[in-house]
Amino acid sequence: MEKKKVAIIGVTGAVGQEFVQSLENHPWFKVTQIAASERSAGKDYLDAIKDASGIVAWDVGGEIPEYIKSMTVKKIDDLDVSQLDFIFSAVESVAARDIETKMAANLPVISTSSAYRYEEDVPILIPGVNDEQAELLEIQKKNRNWKGWVAPLPNCTTTGLAITLKPLLEKYGAKRVMMTSMQAISGGGKSGVSAMGITDNILPYIPKEEGKVRTETRKILGKLKDGKIEDADIRISCTCTRVPVIDGHTESVFVETSDEIDPSKAKELYKSYNENISVEGLPSAPKKYYAFHEDPTRPQPRMERSVGGGMTTTIGRVEKEELFENGLKYMLFSHNKKMGSAKGAVLLAEMLYKKGKI
Repeated sequence: MEKKKVAIIGVTGAVGQEFVQSLENHPWFKVTQIAASERSAGKDYLDAIKDASGIVAWDVGGEIPEYIKSMTVKKIDDLDVSQLDFIFSAVESVAARDIETKMAANLPVISTSSAYRYEEDVPILIPGVNDEQAELLEIQKKNRNWKGWVAPLPNCTTTGLAITLKPLLEKYGAKRVMMTSMQAISGGGKSGVSAMGITDNILPYIPKEEGKVRTETRKILGKLKDGKIEDADIRISCTCTRVPVIDGHTESVFVETSDEIDPSKAKELYKSYNENISVEGLPSAPKKYYAFHEDPTRPQPRMERSVGGGMTTTIGRVEKEELFENGLKYMLFSHNKKMGSAKGAVLLAEMLYKKGKI
């Protein structure tokens, strides 16, 4: 099988580096072009990620893949789109809108930015959760007279919440949700959280995060009808906080359901979804999409972040919630830099490739 030729835009940043790592020796996709800002353009990748003191700033752990070291970083405008099948965008949202618009005129774009998330003809896709909404990409192409489309991932905090709510909504009906997040510092970006600010501390507010979670969760769990997504009828309240954890978001969730549910029913529900998950067999998919723990000390970031290569969503502390006539409370763990970022975007590309969209 001839591999699909892909480019990574924003390749020198933290998310771009995650893409580089996630695409090493990929069986379906081959990175043939890379691009970043003009400051990095014209340099070999290894030189482009050196800091001001000349030290290679590789932020994602492990070794830098050999395939990328001597590849020349291009200006975004210098990408040869005629030699590409699709693009991964790891660009910051402010610049992403213009860049992704220009690229989507010619090619499919899979993005980690929020630039297009809230457009009516743009689905926010999580493979294994709302695959059917991928059909909206064809409508998006026609609406905008593009040869490609833009498919963004959700905010990384939304990811774990939507993944865990999907089975509950389908089987038992989810009416109201309250969530408090305990988010890793890596989710704030390189300049987002200072060491002095987070050490021995909790930051009780993350700008715009709570609105994103509310809007995105309802859209992801909605239904595609007559060419539009009808948002799920769920009321969501959340408090998003930053905690001194390096990688991985933990969330405390309370769910009011329409029908009676208890922890044993929830366990069987997630087990059944594991056995019938749509992403099974995709190269980046974990062996288990959901990990369900009865041990009340789980999930813990240091224990869960390596499970399934960072692609498994872990659920624990599942208890019947007495505040509601029907409901549960639980804790979840989702890896913000893997399933919630570049590796999740690679999984999305695999799902769309399997569907014949790229």
